Amino acid sequence: MGYTSIILLFGVSSAILIPLLWPDPDPPVLPDMWWGRGKMPSHPSKFPKDNTAIRPFTINVKNNTLQDLNHRLDNARLPEPLDNVQFQYGFHSKYLKKVIDYWRNEYDWRREERKLNQYPQFLTQIEGIDVHYLHIKPTIKNSKIHVIPLMLIHGWPGSVVEFYKIIPLLTTPTENRDFVFEVICPSIPGYGFSEAPHQPGFSVADAGRVFVKLMARLNFHKFYLQGGDWGSAISMVISSVYPENVLGVHLNFVAVQGGFASKMKHLIGILFPSLVADTPAQQRHLFSPFMEKVYYLLRETGYAHIQGTKPDTVGTGVSDSPAGLAAYILEKFSTWTNKEYVNLADGGLTKKFTLDELLTNVMVYWVTNSITSSMRLYKETMSERIRNFKFDRLPVTVPTGIAQFPNEIIMPPRNIAKHQYRNIIQYTDMPRGGHFPAFEEPKLLADDIGKFVEKVRTLEVSKNEK
Repeated sequence: MGYTSIILLFGVSSAILIPLLWPDPDPPVLPDMWWGRGKMPSHPSKFPKDNTAIRPFTINVKNNTLQDLNHRLDNARLPEPLDNVQFQYGFHSKYLKKVIDYWRNEYDWRREERKLNQYPQFLTQIEGIDVHYLHIKPTIKNSKIHVIPLMLIHGWPGSVVEFYKIIPLLTTPTENRDFVFEVICPSIPGYGFSEAPHQPGFSVADAGRVFVKLMARLNFHKFYLQGGDWGSAISMVISSVYPENVLGVHLNFVAVQGGFASKMKHLIGILFPSLVADTPAQQRHLFSPFMEKVYYLLRETGYAHIQGTKPDTVGTGVSDSPAGLAAYILEKFSTWTNKEYVNLADGGLTKKFTLDELLTNVMVYWVTNSITSSMRLYKETMSERIRNFKFDRLPVTVPTGIAQFPNEIIMPPRNIAKHQYRNIIQYTDMPRGGHFPAFEEPKLLADDIGKFVEKVRTLEVSKNEK
């Protein structure tokens, strides 16, 4: 028997036997925590009570913050670039100089600030810190239209800015549907206008618990979730630990799937992609050609190791330099939108976005000085505490929809994702798009979310009729 046959036999038998011999772990209990300033109380019973008021919030950056930014941009010191390269070494300093010039002389923060303030924003204290969120209610005239709560959760290095183009598509009624969404977009604590945790340990598990509390405070006890990047991980936590609150979860990024059995399927897929991936698009996305995919992942995930180990070190550098911050963030909007953009002199940044849109996202990090606290989420989520929760094996049984965008960094085929997401009712191979679909392809994503929720509602009706 050859090595290929042995691997195939071992993989198939493992995929069958491991779930029987290694049952699903129980959902962890996520106890209340406190992330406020000062000495940590000795016992949860001594945690200070939160101010549960919902306070309207308006972005209004101080003039001296903008003046300081301009001074730093005027005095930016950039490295000498290599000749005959584009973005293969990261953000090219020649193009960065153009971005800085635009930022300093043409970009209008006050105009962008007004755009950001077009949607109602609020702050409320949860577990000792202020959580910022957008809350957009639809305007409906037809009483037969059902209003459905939907939480959109961003990731890194994004922010709620990513959702401004998709919000009107979700909150505006359409002729062919009897429902519309009421959208809640929280900023992850430590990101943007949400207060950063002042105590160590805040992970995606804690973000999930905080967001469930936020929805309860808004009187939403059953709701839909949508997320990519960290938003996907937080949605997974909420869906697996608090399934009674989740009507359905829609994801455009899936990173954690089903423990050992799914890993064996990955191994089989290297040799026999068609046995694991359901469609040619899914085969190409994960397995073909395999070594090229491995190199791509190594190239694109170095940041995660730095942020997962020493976030404050790299954070200090980019917190002090707007040019450095822009390079660090915008490079991700280049290669994570399309890996081929590394071969373009401008990183292809304006093929899908405008510089205004991109710089507004950077500004959210700059004016709040939140880049370092945003990076800490990597370290805390990679901690032993979170590993002990066994989220990689924790099943998600709520109705699940997955949208695979072809330029996503990595996305498991349905046949692997189902080991963790046990109730996938929709898996869409998207025609185009990358890691930031709400920002890049809002119509495609909004339509897929709508189709998913329509399927969930139809299945629920059928279930109730039986």
